[in-house]
Amino acid sequence: MKRRGGAGPDVRERAGAVADGAASGYGGPAAALSLSGVRFGYGDDLILEDIDLDVAAGEILVLIGPSGCGKSTVLNLMAGTRTPRSGQVTCHGTPVTGLNRRVSYMTQKDTLLPWRSVLDNAALPLEIKGVPRRERHALARAELARVGVAGVEQHRPHQLSGGMRSRLALARALLSDSPILLLDEPFAAIDALVRVRLQQLLLEVWARTRKTMVYVTHDLNEAITLGHRVAVLGARPGRIALVRAIAAPQPRDVARFRTTPEAQQLYVELWNALEEQVNR
Repeated sequence: MKRRGGAGPDVRERAGAVADGAASGYGGPAAALSLSGVRFGYGDDLILEDIDLDVAAGEILVLIGPSGCGKSTVLNLMAGTRTPRSGQVTCHGTPVTGLNRRVSYMTQKDTLLPWRSVLDNAALPLEIKGVPRRERHALARAELARVGVAGVEQHRPHQLSGGMRSRLALARALLSDSPILLLDEPFAAIDALVRVRLQQLLLEVWARTRKTMVYVTHDLNEAITLGHRVAVLGARPGRIALVRAIAAPQPRDVARFRTTPEAQQLYVELWNALEEQVNR
């Protein structure tokens, strides 16, 4: 990749930056999630090394980095589906030692159940909690309407478009009522126009719920548009190479914000940081 723009910031100087003063703009300084000195790998294959990262309550933190650097692994550690080799993961100050029931997780695949209706897919978290059928269906219908999936409640997932499936998966995650939402490239397979609409929907959800969100993407425009902060993971074994706060208030106009001088400057800065990691 050819370097674009100027030399950019001193990446090392920014590497330790976390949620300090910036956190007060979106929920207060207390960390909803924290990784301290985290290392993770399989045998001799070290994936993450010395990860120190705080996610403030009510923040949208976006993770970007080269393929294979451990972005999804960070989400898995936060969700408690993986255990660090060393270091500690905490959620609202409590160590994560097993499945973290305070998070909802939208993986790269929507994991919808093909034999269940749209309504019953959305209501699944409520069913697991023992909510009576009539009540959980009423709550699911309301959430489906909020995310734009009204009128197809009795369809099966295969009858929906990719964008509608993503909306359904988001509704299901929101119905779990967890304070934290982890999202692993949830819109990556969606065409550009629909993806912008889903990004706008996600910001509307954040404005309504103020949930803490950790979002993994390879798309720099998506990262800049959605995040209160963007964290760049370095080449494997992944380390935090850069944490960049974005001053523009939320929620933003997704289509228009990325054309602003601020967004374009951020794009060049993040591109330079990613290029440095890829060249390593």
